[in-house]
Amino acid sequence: MQKIEIYLISKKDEPCYDTIANEFIKMSQKYATIKIYTVFNKMINQSQKRGEEEAKSSYSKALETFLKKDSLNIALDPLGKELDSFEFANMIKDSPKINFFIGGAFGFGRSFIKKCEKNISLSKLTLNHKIAKLVLLEQLYRAFTIINLHPYHK
Repeated sequence: MQKIEIYLISKKDEPCYDTIANEFIKMSQKYATIKIYTVFNKMINQSQKRGEEEAKSSYSKALETFLKKDSLNIALDPLGKELDSFEFANMIKDSPKINFFIGGAFGFGRSFIKKCEKNISLSKLTLNHKIAKLVLLEQLYRAFTIINLHPYHK
């Protein structure tokens, strides 16, 4: 069973987002354990008020401690590689531990992205981090059904 951890820069979500996220996590539990960690602190809050570069730096500092050598670390980034659902499934299928990172309002600095093994984009559209989390969870469930030949993905 795979272990997936999602780290995102965000304040606490409204309950409607949690309801949808929890539904995808529940549907995925026969394939993987999925945990979501929301990271937001005073440093991030202050840096976002000072500008893009400082905000990106604070996101990186907050999330670098969660990069793990025994895991596939994947940054979500608008400039990352776009994958279809089958390519996404193929990317994750052989990794027992996967960490996904979703940046804040300004995204990540290039130095953080270089520390991750993969850098992907969920869409050419700019997605709010709350929506990006939901899209990622749906695509994870879709990937599991593709890998396990379940008809959901059709």
